[in-house]
Amino acid sequence: MAQYFSIFLVAMTALSGIVWLINVMVLRPKHNAQAQASAKADVIETPQSNIIVEEIGSFFPWLSAILILRSFIFEPFQIPTGSMIPTLLVGDFIWVEKYAYGLRDPVTRTKFLDVGSPQRGDIAVFKYPVDPTVDYIKRVIGVPGDVIRYHNNPTINAQRGIDYNKRLWIKTPCSTEQTTDCGQFKEIVHQEVNRGEFFRNNDQRYPMIRATEQLHDVKHDILITPASNPDMSPYFNDTMGEFVVPEGHYFVMGDNRDNSADSRFWGFVPEDNLVGKAVAIWISFEFSEDPNDILPSWLPRGIRFDRIGGIQ
Repeated sequence: MAQYFSIFLVAMTALSGIVWLINVMVLRPKHNAQAQASAKADVIETPQSNIIVEEIGSFFPWLSAILILRSFIFEPFQIPTGSMIPTLLVGDFIWVEKYAYGLRDPVTRTKFLDVGSPQRGDIAVFKYPVDPTVDYIKRVIGVPGDVIRYHNNPTINAQRGIDYNKRLWIKTPCSTEQTTDCGQFKEIVHQEVNRGEFFRNNDQRYPMIRATEQLHDVKHDILITPASNPDMSPYFNDTMGEFVVPEGHYFVMGDNRDNSADSRFWGFVPEDNLVGKAVAIWISFEFSEDPNDILPSWLPRGIRFDRIGGIQ
């Protein structure tokens, strides 16, 4: 849908620009010449066709500004699912920095200016590799050359039973500039913050663990489910996997680790699919999750002002 809107916006901007140019270069000078020739008349009428052209052409500066802003600077997105909980919630409206990963033509998405590339820990918006008409948002875990290892690592806890810790390791390649702290797998350790702030499918039987994870320079929270249930999610019982990130691709995961369709299941994100970097929440609406609510589910119940601001 976003891609179709981009094409529509470009077409409308081009059309209004052509009309504006015709008006400035042809119709307006012609009308001025006619007015001068009829200077002795009491009333000088503007042809109806000129008025219509003026109105259409007046949209050109506004459409141009919107096109430049949306295509090259910032674009608003809405979070529709819970795959990035607790960082992003359903109902969050975010700003995506379009120039963070290079400037692209809004129609063909061809990069014409290389500005930067995703870093580990970035929250990136990209075109879903399986269906490029759909926009996805996930956290960048691995960059080209990294080796990612992720799997369930059950441990026995006397009070809580089995904990599936979802342990993550990253092996970064060594370079001429960096010869230490590379070439070996390093575990990305997470520390538990709380249990029970979130529940799987709002089921009180399945409290989820909120934990803090340090992904190189980025500190952020993740959400994991400590109990196994075959009916919970197709993404919960993930098997051990090791992924070598190829050149020009990125490995991404949702912060809601047990409820996210990401690179563990459908593969890597090509560089050409990148849209931008999520940088801020500009508004956040709260919606009812009660199926018995008489009001429509899409109708906001309130604004979460405490969520407005930058994203980690």
